[in-house]
Amino acid sequence: MKFVAVTACPTGIAHTYMAAEALEQAATAAGDEISVETQGSAGSTALSTTDIEQADAVILAADVGVQGRARFAGKPVVEGSVKQAVNDAACLLEQAGKAGSDAAAGAPADTPADVPAGTPGAAATEEPDTSERTGKPAAGSGMGSRLRQWLMTGVSHVIPFVAAGGLLIALSFALGGYRITEAPAVTEQFDPASLLSWAALANQIGTAAFGFLVPVLAGFIAFAMADRPALAPGFVGGAAAVAVGAGFLGGLVAGLLAGATVAALQRVEVPRAVAGIMPVVVLPLLGSLVVGGLMFVLLGKPIAAVMSALTSWLNGLTGASALLLGALLGGMIAFDMGGPVNKAAYTFAVGGLSTGSETALEIMAAVMAAGMVPPLALALAATVRSKLFGPAERQSARPAWLLGASFITEGAIPFAASDPLRVIPSMVVGSATTGALSMLFGATLRAPHGGLFVLPLVGRPLLYVVAISAGIVVAAAAVLIAKRIGRTPTTSESEPTPSETAAVAA
Repeated sequence: MKFVAVTACPTGIAHTYMAAEALEQAATAAGDEISVETQGSAGSTALSTTDIEQADAVILAADVGVQGRARFAGKPVVEGSVKQAVNDAACLLEQAGKAGSDAAAGAPADTPADVPAGTPGAAATEEPDTSERTGKPAAGSGMGSRLRQWLMTGVSHVIPFVAAGGLLIALSFALGGYRITEAPAVTEQFDPASLLSWAALANQIGTAAFGFLVPVLAGFIAFAMADRPALAPGFVGGAAAVAVGAGFLGGLVAGLLAGATVAALQRVEVPRAVAGIMPVVVLPLLGSLVVGGLMFVLLGKPIAAVMSALTSWLNGLTGASALLLGALLGGMIAFDMGGPVNKAAYTFAVGGLSTGSETALEIMAAVMAAGMVPPLALALAATVRSKLFGPAERQSARPAWLLGASFITEGAIPFAASDPLRVIPSMVVGSATTGALSMLFGATLRAPHGGLFVLPLVGRPLLYVVAISAGIVVAAAAVLIAKRIGRTPTTSESEPTPSETAAVAA
């Protein structure tokens, strides 16, 4: 059979491409053909119209909203998460094969009358395509899964703004000190020969980038729910949330409200003469009026009160409470290594950056430090005691060094997939250790990504490295001990040599 697929994860860095590779390998093993479009950060080559027309079924392995779903109208669609594709691509292919066979046998498609079956792209581009419209089998398309996709779509579009703004602000502090925020506007006073002027410029550009966080979050949540007509209402709702002080939480509510409002308006039947202007005039106008009005008049202030309470709670965290929060977030980051639990912890940290509080910066530092531990710990363990790991794991150890240093936790997935009961608990313990220590040391970070490469921008960098190193040693030691439990030593598996033991200790 022939399939087409789209893979997309929130950050668009690792899972997107790992899922694509897993699907391609599974299809090759089954004797099928597949063309995969990776909607990741590195860009992608779109599926050709010919590939879509010839496909027996479509696989959407995504944790965010898939762009261009209208292309697949009339085709059997099977949906799943990127984690499903990475861990069990064969199962998704099997579901897609069954859906394609059923469609070929003449099973009822329930395809809308205005979208001829088998005609990709026939649906109007201004109207979002969903699995209900195609009327075809879909895996993992329940309300909870779709809500996560909507939220992760918003978060994935926010990350570049956080990265750019956070790095520029951190750079400005490194060049001009923390009082650089009091510098006059560069539009009024800028000296090209002054380092402080350049620091002020970086700070003010970074602050401007941060100003887009909530509107972008709301806009792209709405976009994932109801396509382009919902963008304007989402952005307007997000801007209203900022204006009333509702912050990140207000952006979440505004985005969901905008998407739901526009989706409801799209279902209203209108005369054909009016249909042409609905997506570009009527829907954005009515959606913006409804969402903006509700955020300004009804919902904004209560949400702002909740955000204020949350900020006060975060700022009040000290001692044992801060340690427990760091350990909890660190453990979550390692639990599924890029999955929903990991992204929940990461989203919490990124959302806090918009408050600018010291505790929020400490949380971001703890989360990124904890996320570096699993790949680095497993790379170390596989290097020190290679006989406890299989050939594929030993091969994965080499890229895991770079992936871990870059804060790409997914570098640990090959190890976890082959031995989850030993690897995952060990990594959770190590990452929790790092998260707790980072909070204890008071390390801070404004950049949401970058790993060790943004170390010069970390507050208390030496203690930060100590926290990461401690977690790596704990996780590596734990996984080596776990690997020995329940194993029968062979002649090729001797006890660790003194040099290997010393390497782990180091």
